[in-house]
Amino acid sequence: MRLSNIYRNYFQNNLFMKMILLFSFITILTIITFSYLMFRSMSGTVINRELDIQKKAMESVNNNMTAKHESVQAMIEGVYRNSSLSTGVSYLLMHPFQEYVQYNLNQYYLNSNNAGPDALQYFKNNMEDDADISNLILYSAEQQSIYAFNSYKQLKLLKTGAGNTYIPDAMALEGGSLTLPNPWIRKAIKLPKADLYSIRMQVNDMQSLKNIGQLVVYYKSDSIWKAISNVKGDLKGRILVLTTEGGVLFDSLGQIYGKTYPGLDKINSLYESSELVQHEYVTKMTQNKGGFIVLGLISTDEMAASYRGLRNTILTISACCIFVAIVIPSLFIFRFAKRTNEIIRFTRKVKQGDLNARIQDPREDELGQISHSFNDMLEVLNEYIDREYKADIKQKETELTALQARINPHFLYNTLEVIRMRAISQGAQDVGEMIYSLSALFRSFVQQKSVYLLKDELEACRLYLELFRIRYKDKFSYAIECADDLGRKKVLRMSLQPIVENYIVHGLCSERTGNQIAIKALRLEKGLQVQIIDNGKGIPADRLKELEYTLSSEAAEGESFGLRSVNERLQLLYGAEFGLCIESELGAGTTVTVRLPDIEDQEGHDV
Repeated sequence: MRLSNIYRNYFQNNLFMKMILLFSFITILTIITFSYLMFRSMSGTVINRELDIQKKAMESVNNNMTAKHESVQAMIEGVYRNSSLSTGVSYLLMHPFQEYVQYNLNQYYLNSNNAGPDALQYFKNNMEDDADISNLILYSAEQQSIYAFNSYKQLKLLKTGAGNTYIPDAMALEGGSLTLPNPWIRKAIKLPKADLYSIRMQVNDMQSLKNIGQLVVYYKSDSIWKAISNVKGDLKGRILVLTTEGGVLFDSLGQIYGKTYPGLDKINSLYESSELVQHEYVTKMTQNKGGFIVLGLISTDEMAASYRGLRNTILTISACCIFVAIVIPSLFIFRFAKRTNEIIRFTRKVKQGDLNARIQDPREDELGQISHSFNDMLEVLNEYIDREYKADIKQKETELTALQARINPHFLYNTLEVIRMRAISQGAQDVGEMIYSLSALFRSFVQQKSVYLLKDELEACRLYLELFRIRYKDKFSYAIECADDLGRKKVLRMSLQPIVENYIVHGLCSERTGNQIAIKALRLEKGLQVQIIDNGKGIPADRLKELEYTLSSEAAEGESFGLRSVNERLQLLYGAEFGLCIESELGAGTTVTVRLPDIEDQEGHDV
């Protein structure tokens, strides 16, 4: 079914469906708009909350690594604050290890009561104080050797000559405070495979301020998790710690440690805030003092997953609100529509003539009041019909009975007079023929038939005209034309005979010859037409106007009673388009046209 047919069948002439459709559209649009705005607001709150959680975790990571950087810096400052320790560290890094041992023994004997701390022991003690330290090394630039403490705090001395290793070059070129472990150093001191990051500090001689070596402390990257343990369960996305060159020092997902972050150029162009970059929320923190970047990343899909439950809840509530907001009013509207349709069906019954129909609606609302008003109107209408219309019908029936009562004696007297005059003038010749016609005519009047046809009425007219043809002989003639199929049409009794009699009484010129009357039955587009045409005296123009007025109004009794009765009976039974029409010219004749309905006899009665 096409949309035009659906609209025409269900909406075009259905006010209540239009109301439901308009109300549903407004309701759905309002709820969807409100739900969208609420979702935007609440999802924005969720996004800000997740970003705040991640930012707190990033601050904890930043604080942890800054603290480690400050801890290593404090080691160096501790060396510089103690002159004897500073001298020992300088001696260690500027002389071979054997000479340093001998130096320590000499210092011990010379200052047995006030011996200074051992340089290596100092760094070992600091390493023991921080469990996050994996390894610690002291590099001697002059001796090109490494003093390395492993994770078990065991000391190992390694030679790193430029001839067999790139460690001196790497130590000279390596920049920044926080870096990834140098692969040459890592291989030399056999660092564990765990994720590590290094903090490097230069060691200078206190006397000459010359750089004599470096302190490198290796921390476990996994120790950073301790800093964010309080938000680990709520943390979304990924946290990265990058060097200034883009090396990954820490990855909360453990996927790209030690690799170079591919989007460092874009990261460097960001401000210290949260921004949406290529389907990811990016938060950046830069620690210039330590030379590292803390980066927070949350994909839009993961962020959407955090408020998916909120979205589903809003959708469910919105759907329920739409359902309730549409269904409940629709039920009320359908109830009103049902009551309205009952009123429409009732009015159609009344239109079809059922004046006894009543609307059964006891409610007192607007539709109930309309129903009560219709019922009251019908009560008044029925009373009016009983008082006026039925009384008028009875009056018509009385007039019809009076017409028949007046026609029969009048006809009887005229007929007897014809027979008497004929018998006087010519004796008994033709009397038998006239008596036959008279008896047949009486029989047609007296006989009661359930169905009266046009041919029955034409036969009565023929018998009546036959009597006057016999009376006037050559002075009068008649003709009747009617097709066989038209003769079987139902007509009202005595609808043509009074017109024929009216011509005999008022139009026939007995003193001249050539009097003629013709009855012609024709079929029209709507109904039948019977014309009674004579060449009699005709009707004066003023008298013709009086007759037309008489036929179209309630004329006083006695004025053209026969014609008026036929016209009123036809219009009363069949409608205003049926009845009589008179055309006449004085001295030329009269034509009376009778319009009858086209009603077929279905039972096949015959005369």
